[in-house]
Amino acid sequence: MSHIKISENEELVRDHMMVRGCVMKSLVDPADFPAARKYAYLNAASVALMCKGAADAVLDWQRDIAENGTMNFDEKAEEKTFQDLHRAAARLFRAEAEDIAVGSSATELMSSLAWAAAPSQGKSVVSTDITHPSTIYPWIRVARHMGSEVRWARGRDGHVNPADLARLIDERTAIVCVSHVEYGGGQLYDLADLADRVHDHGGLLIVDATQSAGAVPIDVTAWDVDALVSSAYKWLCGPFGVALLYLAPHLQSSLEPGLVGWRSHREMWNFQADRLEYSNTASRFEFSTMAYGSAIGLTQAVEYLLKVGVERIFQHDRRLADLLVHGLEERKAEVISPKNEEERSPIVAARFPGRSASEVAGRLNEAGVIVSARKDFVRFSPHLYNETEDIQRALEEIERILG
Repeated sequence: MSHIKISENEELVRDHMMVRGCVMKSLVDPADFPAARKYAYLNAASVALMCKGAADAVLDWQRDIAENGTMNFDEKAEEKTFQDLHRAAARLFRAEAEDIAVGSSATELMSSLAWAAAPSQGKSVVSTDITHPSTIYPWIRVARHMGSEVRWARGRDGHVNPADLARLIDERTAIVCVSHVEYGGGQLYDLADLADRVHDHGGLLIVDATQSAGAVPIDVTAWDVDALVSSAYKWLCGPFGVALLYLAPHLQSSLEPGLVGWRSHREMWNFQADRLEYSNTASRFEFSTMAYGSAIGLTQAVEYLLKVGVERIFQHDRRLADLLVHGLEERKAEVISPKNEEERSPIVAARFPGRSASEVAGRLNEAGVIVSARKDFVRFSPHLYNETEDIQRALEEIERILG
């Protein structure tokens, strides 16, 4: 099973949390996330607050380039930037450094994967119709080119029945591509089960972990995931302009990247144009010059989260989500996020009868409670810098809005 089992005491802890007056403190030093002192920032699923160490690292790199050019950031420093992030991300995903590649965006890395795998005519790609467009658009584009089929598990109220998803996987399935956590309602999938099902038919499991990495423990090896991508600016508390790819060892010598450039070569500094020989690691999916300061900043962010502990963050975030769900239901909101343990994540989505999502979200944001409107619901997403006071503030503002 891919899900993190809660401790034996967590049920009791959650029950105690529901008692009015229970206090949960932030997991971090407030100085590391200055904006958390100004707002009740419940919007990690959109853009999380960046930890100060990561922001400082990005700015320091930019400033050094402006003042010193390549005097400090030479070829050796450039290689170290990637190596440091490979090692940090490998710890995050429970993989090896050789299994990690760095890109500028998750969409870029997913597109390269889609063209690399390129399911042929007669094959199918299985996904959900509630996934984020950037997760599946690359596969739709490739399927149109190759003549393959995209099969959809249809969602209702931001939720897909896992049995419906499983039924689509058969001998024609080349790829199952899902978000580990759905961006809208926060549904969490059992990746180990999906991997078993698709591997039984000779296919691959490709995962977008943008809404889970940094908030939900991930073990790509135990779950037998074939490839996984993640943006940096959500739950990883990192900067824009950098993303991560995990590629399983059995694919590192066989998949030819869809996007290639000078970094794709196993001897990239040779700059010989008349040959293209890939590295036999995931780094073959690294292809170009990028915003290196962002990669340095993401290394700082990942190491920060690892020091706090992703399991600890997961339990903290879900407990805050529980408290929020309880308060929303008391105020007659319709919570559409999963309630069962196996599918719950820190994302909470709710409708407010008689009020539009854009109105409620807009008024909350004006009051300093930062959330997002998505479709016809309001999405709340607490993270490690949040505490009980933020949830109470959100609920008090909702009471004012609802009158």
